[in-house]
Amino acid sequence: MKTNIHSNCALRSIEMKGICVTSGEDVLLENVNLTFHCGQLTALIGKNGAGKTTLIKALLGERQYKGKISFTDSHGAEIAKPKIGYVPQYLDFDKSMPVSVEDFMAAAGNGRAVWFGKNRKTRQSIRETLEKMECGYLAGRRLGALSGGELQRVLLAMAVEPVPDLLVLDEPVSGMDIAGLDLFYRQVTELRDTCHMAILLVSHDLGLVRKYADKVVLLDKTAAAEGSAEEVFSGEAFREAFGFEEAAEWN
Repeated sequence: MKTNIHSNCALRSIEMKGICVTSGEDVLLENVNLTFHCGQLTALIGKNGAGKTTLIKALLGERQYKGKISFTDSHGAEIAKPKIGYVPQYLDFDKSMPVSVEDFMAAAGNGRAVWFGKNRKTRQSIRETLEKMECGYLAGRRLGALSGGELQRVLLAMAVEPVPDLLVLDEPVSGMDIAGLDLFYRQVTELRDTCHMAILLVSHDLGLVRKYADKVVLLDKTAAAEGSAEEVFSGEAFREAFGFEEAAEWN
């Protein structure tokens, strides 16, 4: 990855204490206690309904919860307004719109409608942001014409400019081909190493989790297990969550 991102994020760790989320009488998350560190890619796994999406929404401030989520800097002080980059699984938009990648990024960056135009400084900044993800050539491409992998790389470029305290990847490679998947994760790994960034990855692909994650958290409405991929995959909680046949496949 050709990156000019050298500044480290200001974060030291993210701590979740006693996180509980309910919907009516349904318990979605119960007493979740987790710590995510900078320079670490943490993978969040679990069956459907385990609470992964709810946990992400709580982190993003999109879901009310009980408990505390704190972002701490390298001096031990709490960061009041942490910067969070987010790459969703799917971007819902009208693919027939005559909007270029450059138009989309400009509108997202300054909140102006695309028909107001872009000045030279804005266009140059967008090109530089895309070049860091090796996709500067996509700037003039129509957004709806991008492949799944190309779109996710554009979203990743947007999510890490400026450098966030936490990068959240929510099933970011769904539908990607092998080449696009490999490039995406190579770029994510370099971001972790170059910027010492905290990264939280939600994934159902246990092979990718084993290959790229520094730490794995198995969620089953609470943190049922955490540790290295080998430790979590070989544990009783993993067998209970995924079944003995699937557990045996990964051990």
